[in-house]
Amino acid sequence: MPRFDPHPDRRPALVAGASSGIGAATATALAAAGHPVALGARRADRCEELAAAIRAGGGEAFAHPLDVGDSDSVKAFAAAAEDALGPAEVLVSGAGDLSADRLHDLDPDAFLAQVQVHLVGAHRLVAQVCPGMVRRRRGDVVLVSSDVVRAPRTRMGAYVAAKNGVEGMARALQMELEGTGVRASIVRPGPTATGMGMDWDPRVTGEVLDEWVRWGLARHPYFLRPSDVAAAVATVVSAPRGAHLTLVEVQPEAPLEEG
Repeated sequence: MPRFDPHPDRRPALVAGASSGIGAATATALAAAGHPVALGARRADRCEELAAAIRAGGGEAFAHPLDVGDSDSVKAFAAAAEDALGPAEVLVSGAGDLSADRLHDLDPDAFLAQVQVHLVGAHRLVAQVCPGMVRRRRGDVVLVSSDVVRAPRTRMGAYVAAKNGVEGMARALQMELEGTGVRASIVRPGPTATGMGMDWDPRVTGEVLDEWVRWGLARHPYFLRPSDVAAAVATVVSAPRGAHLTLVEVQPEAPLEEG
């Protein structure tokens, strides 16, 4: 007798931060793999555009406003997604943005705002969605982290602190969920070409990149594509039951050397 029943044929997935970047790519990848997807973000119009494109391609998608910094918004999103698609089998938490401030120059309220989105927002989603998974004795929770946990970067102190918190929470969650049938996984991207940081002043961007080079944090100029990270998320949730990909780090491959 198998240790676990296989995944059900229908596995609705909730994707936070789905209006752009890694979140949008993840929703697209999961829909292509056959998941009904609920897309949530503050920019709900962009989520609806992507949901319409998924539906036009034969997938099943639903869009709804989501602000992970607001508990009522998280509750409303989760309830609307369940009404539209059924109980969640997959939760992907990756909403957030970042600024390019030195910690000693950063206003404490701005620091708190980043922690609220990246860390507390992730917990709001987990607290809202995970208990139902535990009751059903199956599900996947994927927390999108960052390689700043392993190698902190300058000008990203609040983000570094928040992502360290996300991974600490994820590891505690893995221990607490052991034996429930619910898997909690960390996907840890390296530098990725997303909308985060794209509104920085060009001078500041240059300063930040120079600092990263000085600290040995930029070995080559290549960045991951959001679809590269999305492929990792899709791999994590498609692993057969009984196998748990606890941490997947994705890094951009260096350019080919002349040879």
